[in-house]
Amino acid sequence: MPLLTAEQVRVPADVMPEARDVYIDNMLAATRGTGRLMLFACDQKIEHMNGDFYGEGIHSDDNDPEHLFRIGSLGTIGVLAGQRGLIARYASDYPNINYLVKMNSKTNLVPSTADDPYSPLLTSLEPVLAMREAGVNIVGVGYTIYLGSEYEATMMSEAGELIADSHANGLIVVLWIYPRGRSVKDEKDADLIAGAAGVALCLGADFVKVNPPKPLDSQSSAELLVRASSAAGRTGLVCAGGSTVDADKFLTQLYEQIHVGGASGNATGRNIHQRSLDEAVRLTKAISAITLGDYDVQEALEVFQGKEDYKI
Repeated sequence: MPLLTAEQVRVPADVMPEARDVYIDNMLAATRGTGRLMLFACDQKIEHMNGDFYGEGIHSDDNDPEHLFRIGSLGTIGVLAGQRGLIARYASDYPNINYLVKMNSKTNLVPSTADDPYSPLLTSLEPVLAMREAGVNIVGVGYTIYLGSEYEATMMSEAGELIADSHANGLIVVLWIYPRGRSVKDEKDADLIAGAAGVALCLGADFVKVNPPKPLDSQSSAELLVRASSAAGRTGLVCAGGSTVDADKFLTQLYEQIHVGGASGNATGRNIHQRSLDEAVRLTKAISAITLGDYDVQEALEVFQGKEDYKI
């Protein structure tokens, strides 16, 4: 896949002139110079608590939080996304990783049937910028919005302000947008997901992470994803990885999301970190081979199987 030059990076108009070069550098770092995002999602220790890190089918390596950073350091990723405190505890030992700070999070203890979801900011942007000034390799921030929740207006307001402030300081922004709440009948409806992608564009996000739409009898999930990719405009769309599945199935889904659905990368967490360190590292390389290197599924499987190495 051809690499972008600095001149080819589209810089939003809300990036201040003095931060323009920083934004370009951060975008090129996050996408490894390709324009596509390989986001290693490590925010589940709040979102799903320890259920994603310990239990049946999950490798014992995963109960140690440092497992995430070992994968990010030894594997091939664009950014490691996690909460500010998590990154602060380990980043000094893993300075080579590109970090994206997840600015809001909520646990899953209160179900959406009991109360509409709201994920408030965990911190302001200032401590994140201070960490960057102290030498942590922070290239961006992320924020989750639950469209359809009775609290959606608050979350959109927080996200809009965060994007403006982050762009002004040269950081890229990824929005997680999930339609969810008592008013939402089908979270994975293709039109609803396309609507979420359009919201991300209007808020000014650089990338939006959505769930892949559920397939219909006449159209696959990837074919339906085209609506969302188109609706996102100049905001790159990436799909959530979901729960752990066989590598060949996951890589096939990823390839189709990009080459059929028009996605601009991927955002994967559990499918990577619930494996042993060796297997997780190999999977990051296989995922990146498709996302960043335009490998086909069979070539990526050979990377995962250790028959071929992939580095960008």
